[in-house]
Amino acid sequence: MKVMQINVVYKTGSTGKIVYELHSFLEKHNITSIVCYGRGNSVKEKNVYKTCSEFNAKINHALANIDGMMYSHGLIPTNHLLNNNNTNDIIKKEKPDIVHLQCLNGYFVDIYKLINYLKKAKIKTILTLHAEFMYTGGCSHSRLCNKWQNDNGCKNCKKYREETGSLIFNQTNKMWKKMKKAFTGFSTDKIRIISVSPWLDNRVARSPILGNFNHKVILNGLDTNTFKYYETDDLRKSLNLENKKIIFHATPNFNDDKKHIKGGYYILELAKKFKDEKEIVFVVAGNVTTKIEMPDNVILLGKVTNQELLAKYYSMANLTILTSQFETFSMVCAESLCSGTPVVGFKAGAPEQISIQQYSEFVEYGKIDELESAVKNWLNKSLNKKEIANMAKEKYSNQKMLDNYLIEYKKL
Repeated sequence: MKVMQINVVYKTGSTGKIVYELHSFLEKHNITSIVCYGRGNSVKEKNVYKTCSEFNAKINHALANIDGMMYSHGLIPTNHLLNNNNTNDIIKKEKPDIVHLQCLNGYFVDIYKLINYLKKAKIKTILTLHAEFMYTGGCSHSRLCNKWQNDNGCKNCKKYREETGSLIFNQTNKMWKKMKKAFTGFSTDKIRIISVSPWLDNRVARSPILGNFNHKVILNGLDTNTFKYYETDDLRKSLNLENKKIIFHATPNFNDDKKHIKGGYYILELAKKFKDEKEIVFVVAGNVTTKIEMPDNVILLGKVTNQELLAKYYSMANLTILTSQFETFSMVCAESLCSGTPVVGFKAGAPEQISIQQYSEFVEYGKIDELESAVKNWLNKSLNKKEIANMAKEKYSNQKMLDNYLIEYKKL
């Protein structure tokens, strides 16, 4: 068996790490594994191809900004990937038995052309959904909009400029119909749709584009040798937090924009509610993108790239807070629980479904008073953090995810 994964990145970001773990796992099982990726630094590894230059990706992005078509540019890198009677074409050279499509955004490939090619060539295909854009008119997160469920698809989208950057054309209906056409006629015994959460799988079932294909859930896995419970007395001491109750928040980017999808605004509002409780402190890991007036009880760590250190911050905390508006999974939820720390937050789609219910609580989005009440409740609980971590390891381990994908490969 030979498996080719296609993803926007390799080894970096959540999907890039998953691709790398799966690549390594397959090789250990004597299954030939190929990786094709489009963005980021070039790596010199056997059976790993970077298919798109950063310059080309920027050109593709600029073209999308002009014509509003997010996923139909990338002629050169797409032709490099597909079989177009060119000896340099990767699929022609490698002849994979299965192509596993991961996250295809990032302007490195013409998605419609890629799907059409796999369909016509009758290549067995796994499509893992990490976001929603494969069945919407372009939105990665359709939020409360359900136009993508209509038989005629999305149209007159109010978010198209936010998603595409186009100042002129609203192409949401055209993109939806083009995606529908690409998947129409794909043999149902040649493709499987994998969603990373039950919430996303439920959306797939309602999609006119993907709903007729076999689909199931495989939760994202993480390295539970890194994300595990740690004793953190020394870390607390180094931060002068020995006797504090710590509320932790991890995010790629932290800002105070109320409309931002990651919800940093609500962390600041929540911190203000606890300003007179001197034993409670908020610790935030994330890149600060704007100048923020910070409450005295908030400590900013900046971006934390060391994964073991991040796991120790989770373990150090009494509670992790999620304030995203929408999530298709939630690595923060899984990482926190694997590190022994319960989770409280807003309902955001997937997190409340993929969490361990007895160690988490979610309230309606934006209900800051309800969130405050939940936080106070959990801070007063006495919990066995090792027990939480052990239970989470069973649910979110990389090994479980990898084993499940191997089963799907063999079934296809």
